[in-house]
Amino acid sequence: MSTSQTDPSAIYDVFVVGGGINGCGIARDAVGRGYSVFLAEMNDLASGTSSGSTKLIHGGLRYLEHYEFRLVREALMEREVLWRNAPHIIWPMRFVLPVHKGLRPAWLVRLGLWLYDHIGGRKLLPKTATLDMRTDPAGKPLKADYRRAFEYSDCWVNDARFVVLNARDAADRGAEVRVRTKVLRAEDENGVWKVQIEDLRTGEQETVRARYLVNAAGPWVDHIISGVLRQNDVHNVRLVKGSHIVTKKKFDDPRAYFFQNADGRIIFAIPYEEDFTLIGTTDQDYDGDPKDVAISDQETDYLCACASEYFAEPVTRDDIVWSYSGVRPLYDDGASKAQEATRDYVLKDEAGKAGAPMLHVFGGKITTYRKLAESALEKISDTIGAKGRPWTHAEALPGGEFPADGYDAQVDRLVADYPFLERGHAARLVRLYGLRAWNMLGKAESTEDLGRHFGHDLYEAELRYLVDHEWAVSGEDVLWRRTKRGLHISAEEAEAVDGFMQTLSEAQKAG
Repeated sequence: MSTSQTDPSAIYDVFVVGGGINGCGIARDAVGRGYSVFLAEMNDLASGTSSGSTKLIHGGLRYLEHYEFRLVREALMEREVLWRNAPHIIWPMRFVLPVHKGLRPAWLVRLGLWLYDHIGGRKLLPKTATLDMRTDPAGKPLKADYRRAFEYSDCWVNDARFVVLNARDAADRGAEVRVRTKVLRAEDENGVWKVQIEDLRTGEQETVRARYLVNAAGPWVDHIISGVLRQNDVHNVRLVKGSHIVTKKKFDDPRAYFFQNADGRIIFAIPYEEDFTLIGTTDQDYDGDPKDVAISDQETDYLCACASEYFAEPVTRDDIVWSYSGVRPLYDDGASKAQEATRDYVLKDEAGKAGAPMLHVFGGKITTYRKLAESALEKISDTIGAKGRPWTHAEALPGGEFPADGYDAQVDRLVADYPFLERGHAARLVRLYGLRAWNMLGKAESTEDLGRHFGHDLYEAELRYLVDHEWAVSGEDVLWRRTKRGLHISAEEAEAVDGFMQTLSEAQKAG
């Protein structure tokens, strides 16, 4: 993917710092309205918080306890909007919430779920139901003392791909998207931002000029203010670490579980990547460097213990095949507990001050990224002039141009067009790429036409597609963000993928 130098005389309308869900969402919305946009991400897209989530498009049932009704309502309304926009990477999931004696009473849970069903404009998702766990299959993996549960609807999202597809759509509409590109300095020069950037792969530096600067650097947002902008040391963000474990499959039911814990927190246990169970998340304050975030022994033990409180077969360290952690850059609202800090977003506009205008993005959750972007565009429009109208609510993300309930039909069509594909392979390609799976496969008539085989169902054609169209550079980009094939292949196969990606990356730099 080209990283050619920009025209030094050009002035972009908007420069976005950060390639997470908020930065990519703002870039996509802005370019779709007619603004010229440049986005710089110092690592890989979604390499920080945006790939470390619990991977849910949800209203946030537990946020009702903290009276965040506006946030919950907005998030609930977004579920079906986003599902329609990206039916390949987002799909409905039912959640089973067992009633636990001694914790939240059943009437209070049911009241919360009634609000959940009725304040968010639910149309396609089924409503809450009550389950008898002695007869329902969802009770089978759990201890016998859980006899009653509520079942409600939310959605699942492939979070890292969600970010990439927003970036892909922004680039398709004309935005300049650069990864492995660090912002070194940003200075106001006669009301225009002069932004110095460095390509971390080549060491080349250049200057980009823009009328408006958006700081969407996630956990690094304060660093951009104090370091890149050279303002005084600031503290706007409360960093909260959330960790997850991935275990061998603990149950066969397609539904997920919502478990209440004695400490007032909750965790989810979710079917994951065909053969696994995802368990999380934790919530604890974090004061380290976001790039060094990792699960602690204490968090691992906590998740195992909480899940074992419910599952008949205990969850142990021996079950764990992978873990990941993310740092949520929450706006510091002074909450006493990490799990009580607001997940709502805060946008700080400095357009009223003398000089070039900027916007700092704090907090937010993946479910409300699109509304956050619309709010950001209101501020941008007010400052540098309006272009276009809100549009993202009705526009599919790349590959998602089919009905919300049309996934199975697309898998059938892909198998019919490429009969050499095993159905599981075809299903995965449609899940990740939607209609663009056809672009990737091209004129292939056999698996041999897909090139080198790297293990499981991963072939050279997919790696080349990810390099050419999705900014992938390393084996980690492919195995742990663009796909999750790292869970399915051996260490030797993963090493071969990384070597091949290095070869492609060197060829790309040379070309």
